[in-house]
Amino acid sequence: MKLNLKELADKSKWNGYKLFDFDYAKVSENTKKSPEWVHFGGGNIFRIFPAALCQKLLNEGLMNTGIVVGNSHDPEIIDILYKAHDNLTLGVTLKADGSISKEVIGSIAWALNCDPELKDDWAEFEKIFTNPSLKMVSFTITEKGYALYGPDGKLLPAYVEDFATTPENAKMFMCHLTRLLFARFKAGQLPVTMVSMDNCSHNGEKLQSAIVEIAENWCKKGYVPQEFIEYLKNDKKVAFPWSMIDKITPRPDAKVAEMLKKDGFEDTELMVTSRKTYISPFVNAEEPQYLVIEDKFPNGRPPLEKAGVYFTDRDTVNKVEKMKVCTCLNPLHTSLAVSGCLLGFNLICDEMKDSDLKKMVEILGYEEGLPVVVDPKIIEPKSFIDEVITKRLPNPFMPDTPQRIATDTSQKLSIRFGETVKAYQSKGLDLNKLKIVPLVFAMWARYLLAVDDDGKAFELSPDPLIPSVKPILEGIEIGGKNADAEEKFKKLLANEKIFGFDVTSSPLYQKSKEYFLAMVSGKGMVRKTIHEAVN
Repeated sequence: MKLNLKELADKSKWNGYKLFDFDYAKVSENTKKSPEWVHFGGGNIFRIFPAALCQKLLNEGLMNTGIVVGNSHDPEIIDILYKAHDNLTLGVTLKADGSISKEVIGSIAWALNCDPELKDDWAEFEKIFTNPSLKMVSFTITEKGYALYGPDGKLLPAYVEDFATTPENAKMFMCHLTRLLFARFKAGQLPVTMVSMDNCSHNGEKLQSAIVEIAENWCKKGYVPQEFIEYLKNDKKVAFPWSMIDKITPRPDAKVAEMLKKDGFEDTELMVTSRKTYISPFVNAEEPQYLVIEDKFPNGRPPLEKAGVYFTDRDTVNKVEKMKVCTCLNPLHTSLAVSGCLLGFNLICDEMKDSDLKKMVEILGYEEGLPVVVDPKIIEPKSFIDEVITKRLPNPFMPDTPQRIATDTSQKLSIRFGETVKAYQSKGLDLNKLKIVPLVFAMWARYLLAVDDDGKAFELSPDPLIPSVKPILEGIEIGGKNADAEEKFKKLLANEKIFGFDVTSSPLYQKSKEYFLAMVSGKGMVRKTIHEAVN
């Protein structure tokens, strides 16, 4: 079995694989005539989640157009994944009971590179964005994709260059996107909804802010009229709803590839693009999934609620996101990430077999998080944590790694832990009751030394602040005298941008410092410190 339309014609080959029920050629034709949904960032989570939602609606006759996928960052994805496989994806769902389900997803009607230098692709995008039929443009481009500014607060060099030239000569994706919206504005101020599906707080606001700032820069130079800015800020014309997405989607895994090969499925190559995107013709992911979107669609929307999407108001979206990110999933993930790297684990599921680490996330979630959890009402927080701890994190068939989760930890600590601390303070609760939150702060500092609990060096996961925070702790040696270790640790923990508050002026500092000094006192002390903290 090979992943292309010709091979799908012989359905007898595909025993055990779910195939789509709709007429692919007809759906593609409908999409080219009347596109309704464009998605930028066609990576792994998109291919197995939003694309699968669209497929469900197509199978049931609730939609008759597919998705147009656009590259925003990595053009190789379009060429070596989409075009090479007739825009098909094999979605592999890894269930906690050890079974897997396999579905060929064919809801992508068209894949294009969003690059004005590729004149044919760009012309197609201009046609799509000036078509009144377009309802929704969605994104999974990661939080970095919306950033115009670096961690230092300065405009990124690429945007300095783009702002110094004309819109037609700009290179960054956000500038290309703003140009496409300007085309839609000139076509009659046509309405559309821009839905960020990225896993970051207030994602719609981040998207809108980037686009508006680019447009305002162009307006000052006379490239676009003031009316275009007003169009972008009018949610009856261009809406930027907030959303919350949740589905753990690791990189394509070699063990999954082997399982597929045994079926006779041939397209199992694991690839890394030149821009370090990990891809394969198949995507593997867990079964649980959540997508909650603010219901603000001035030109209508696909009936995604019939595929399991929650549509609600902004306040509820914000509460769901806070519940997940600040309490019920993300803090647990980060605590396992840094501890797993230090203790030599390569799989999150294996960490959940470790009694100390399992107890650590249980205390963090149930005892420290739930007292201040934000309850969105549409999803029950304790049930969500129950599913995370009993099914999702221990899933032995989920090849997710602490090293992947440890990526960008400096960008996550203020939200995943700082918000809990602030909630304790606002409710007048005793911060001295927190023992895992300060442990995580200490573990992250210990992690920055890039030496595991056995004294072996390891590679830190990518993180934009590593070059500035790692040197703060330079000179601290495992088992050394470390006379200035406390001073260095204090300097790190005073950074409010990283932690969301000045840890050194809170009751948590003393506990964090004791944990850290214990963990650098010798080999095996990370394990001992965690054991004592949770027991």
